[in-house]
Order: sequence, then C-alpha cells, then structure tokens
Amino acid sequence: MSVDLLNVQPGQELPGITVSVDRDRLVAYANASGDQNPIHQDEAFAKSVGLPNVIAHGMWTMGAAIEVVTTWTGDPTSIVSYSTRFTSPVEVPADGGAEIVVGGVVKKVDEATGRVTIELSVTSGGTKVLGRALAIVRTAPTQP
Repeated sequence: MSVDLLNVQPGQELPGITVSVDRDRLVAYANASGDQNPIHQDEAFAKSVGLPNVIAHGMWTMGAAIEVVTTWTGDPTSIVSYSTRFTSPVEVPADGGAEIVVGGVVKKVDEATGRVTIELSVTSGGTKVLGRALAIVRTAPTQP
C-alpha cells in the first residue's frame, strides 16, 4: 500500500500494524546486529539484573515500529528522520513471544518543505514502549 503524500492532512490516521517477536527472532537480530547482550536471550540473566523477562532490543523495536510508515508511504527512502524515546521494554516470554501494536497519525504537513510529520503510538501488552516517536517523510523524490 502507498499513499499520495501530496494529499494528506493533519489528523489523518495510518493503518495500524501488529508485529510479532519471539526468542528466535531476538537471536537472529542479535546475530545480525552484533548486539549479543544476554538480557535479550538469557532469561535467568535478564532476571538477575532486575528485568522481568528477556526483552527485545530497543533498536529492533524502533525498526519494527517504523514499518507502519514505510508500508503507508510505499517507499522506505521517503523517511527523512525518525526519533523516539524508549519508555518501557518489550518483554518476550519463552512461550508465545510478544506483539507490538503500532499506529500513526499525521501531525503536520509542511507544504513549503514538502515534508509530513507522523507521530507513532507503539505499545506491547497495553504498555507504551516508545514515546515521542516521530517520523518525517518527504512528499516527493529527491532530485539529483
């Protein structure tokens, strides 16, 4: 799906998505990213340092959440910037894993710069896991 970014309006909602994560995905992400911190793979270790369970990598969570924008625009290269604050970890139990639920709303359309600001809402188990998650996308391809 892609949207005509020239015709979006503030308040417009993006179609939401749900992204699943399990322990196998955490291991694959750790291997790909090089982040082998045991809090993402070893339940006993995670609990020994005060966490409730193994937790998803923050950067995995951030990357999974931006999928709502790339699906909406139909062009991952349209993203100009993306920032967030990590507010709560995504707990990933051994049985069944976890889900993050992502939605978005257009906050600002700047016709002068051709940019659209989108605010994401990202939760897991009903808890907000990313705060102030803002993505800025351009409405037209960059000219060479």
